[in-house]
Amino acid sequence: MGLLWSLIVGGVIGAIAGAITNKGGSMGIIANVIAGLVGSAIGQSLLGSWGPDLAGMAIIPSIIGAVIVVAVVSFFMRKSA
Repeated sequence: MGLLWSLIVGGVIGAIAGAITNKGGSMGIIANVIAGLVGSAIGQSLLGSWGPDLAGMAIIPSIIGAVIVVAVVSFFMRKSA
């Protein structure tokens, strides 16, 4: 159940990051989950684990990390296309 909860929270974090960067429409559900999980890891390693915690992820640093991941990935995808 913990893995499922992490995937759901990661997807929501990825969707929020996509909405903030205006790239949410071009990302699918799988990309949202991946961006949320990777962004959570990056955000918490850079900014720490402060703020509200849900499913083992600090929400604010996770969203900031996911915004960074979405921005970097969309930058490189735009360059290659």
